[in-house]
Amino acid sequence: MKKISEDYLLRMAVSKKSHLRKLRSVRIIYPVLIGLGVVVFMFLRKFEPEVFRSINFDRKSVFWIIIAIVLMAIRDLGYMIRLKILSDKKFSWRQTFRIIMLWEFTSAITPSAIGGTSVAIIFVNKEGLKLGKASAIVMATSFLDELYFILAFPLILLFISGHRLFHITGIDGSNLAFANEFFLFAIIGYSIKLIYTLALSYGLFFNPRGLKWLLLWVFKLPILRRWRSEANEAGYDIIKSSNELRRKSFRFWLKAFGATILSWTSRYWVINALFLAFFVVPDHFLVFARQLAAWIMMLVSPTPGGSGFSEYVFIRYFGELLQVAPEVKGSFAAVLALLWRMISYYPYLLIGTIIFPRWIRMRFGSGSANH
Repeated sequence: MKKISEDYLLRMAVSKKSHLRKLRSVRIIYPVLIGLGVVVFMFLRKFEPEVFRSINFDRKSVFWIIIAIVLMAIRDLGYMIRLKILSDKKFSWRQTFRIIMLWEFTSAITPSAIGGTSVAIIFVNKEGLKLGKASAIVMATSFLDELYFILAFPLILLFISGHRLFHITGIDGSNLAFANEFFLFAIIGYSIKLIYTLALSYGLFFNPRGLKWLLLWVFKLPILRRWRSEANEAGYDIIKSSNELRRKSFRFWLKAFGATILSWTSRYWVINALFLAFFVVPDHFLVFARQLAAWIMMLVSPTPGGSGFSEYVFIRYFGELLQVAPEVKGSFAAVLALLWRMISYYPYLLIGTIIFPRWIRMRFGSGSANH
């Protein structure tokens, strides 16, 4: 393969830096307002004063809320372990924590379909790895994440029928037309992930130049032409990453995928823990399965971090599973949705707001080194 010029790599790094500088901590206000707005609307829409009397907050509640927080910490630990593996232990634990928090922060303030991957390469690069290696790591994490969903979703359907997974009844017990809507969201999200994973796998492991050519051909379309330069950069990322990743052993991939399973599975037990904080859960596997399906649905959300859509899906999709009186399910679900986002989403906004400006000054200041 023809060697990619250092001049191109420099231009690519500068381009990614410009995208990075466009991020501002102040943008956290938008997802917060959207998410809170949906929760407040859904809460007031079905408001029942009885909801506050039905919430039994005791030591058991505190215990399971702490467990939910611990599960999110394990999720981040899994990401950190994976980053250590993919970087061949070139990063310290402090560096892996910083990269993951920056990555999650950018994911939280960008639409779900975009996530933080578009700037993650520069996070990894500026922590000490060359651009080609950084590109390989980010591509590998993307591949492993998508592989988890591609494999887990069909397995879930083997044990839980599509009716139980997607049939939604109203808060008052009446049938609603939301079943097809949620099923449609899941199918669209899964199809996007499947196509992306197949294309990424083919490009990374078999024909990186062919995938680059396909990307550039697609981005000739008038509606996509404005992003053709970014597609060209992505193509070079894939070519560069391919050389790095094809040399890795099966054991390497097994360990990295094991860390991926630990990370995502821990995240999907968070809602189970929150449910246990307030009532008995008759079917834990169904709650877990719906979390995986809901995450696939969130891929279609155009809002930063899935704000608004995530809360809506939680209230409507998990609301019927709450073991509380039917008349307070709507309001109770809204309260739980807010608690869920406070544990699984808002902390990344807060941590990112603290470390992102400092990291920018440290890595892009006049005395910083370029890699």
